[in-house]
Amino acid sequence: MRAGDLEALGVPRRTVTRRCEPNGPWQRLLPGIVLLENGEPTGEHRIRAALLHGRAGALLTGIHAMHRHGLRSAPEPTDVHVLVPADRRVGTMAFVHVERTTRLPRPQLLQGVPVAPACRAVLDAARRLPDQDTVTAMLAEVIQRRRCTAQALADELAAGSRSGRVLPIRALGPLLGGARSVAEADAWRLIERSGLPACQWNVKLFSTSGRYIATPDAWWDEVGFAWEIDSRRHHSGPDEHARTLARNTRYPTAGALVLQTSPARLRRKPEAVLAELRAGYEVACRRPRPDVCTR
Repeated sequence: MRAGDLEALGVPRRTVTRRCEPNGPWQRLLPGIVLLENGEPTGEHRIRAALLHGRAGALLTGIHAMHRHGLRSAPEPTDVHVLVPADRRVGTMAFVHVERTTRLPRPQLLQGVPVAPACRAVLDAARRLPDQDTVTAMLAEVIQRRRCTAQALADELAAGSRSGRVLPIRALGPLLGGARSVAEADAWRLIERSGLPACQWNVKLFSTSGRYIATPDAWWDEVGFAWEIDSRRHHSGPDEHARTLARNTRYPTAGALVLQTSPARLRRKPEAVLAELRAGYEVACRRPRPDVCTR
């Protein structure tokens, strides 16, 4: 609570001061903001204190806001990021990062807290992070989880602050092209310089009878050539391994050619992978196109 609100409820200022002394039953989290217990403050305590610090109209954004939207690809937050109106005279201090903005979004009430929309929250977090892969993973997740579209991210980024835009802009190129992970973003960049025709990303393949075949990461429809980026993390469990084997059987039985690449090899030996990709496409060109369709 605010110390001023406690006084308005009839608690004398000297009582608040005395109770917040060392070993007292209360503690001050921020100037004028009191936690009515003396244990270690939780993340929730800090979030609510940060919003009180920002005053009326403040809302949560960044990594803590992403968590409330159910997004988990971001690193552990080091502070609580709040948005306040541009004319608000309140600053960053202790565990609170205050960002003044002329574009204060309409908040969503999540778990009793006013939160920025997922599109704004993930970009506010991304602009403060130094790692390209982390930024790409965060933006990919918000698209995968259907919290917003890649185009909505691009529009929000174009309209927002110019600070910290470099990494999100780099991440958005592949995502606007159809990539949906860090590995697919690496693959997208490789294809961009491969000289190969444009491909489709994450489209479902079916036989003409309607039997599902697979959803390749990249697909060249004119020749029936698929590219799968198979990470050990997502394919090493017994169930995942069995599904991968079944998928790899469906490709040749449908007449489609598939190239499999691990994300680690894609990153360590991109030129070798590029040569394999071109060779695979050439082989597919020499074969009859398989009788499959996309959705």
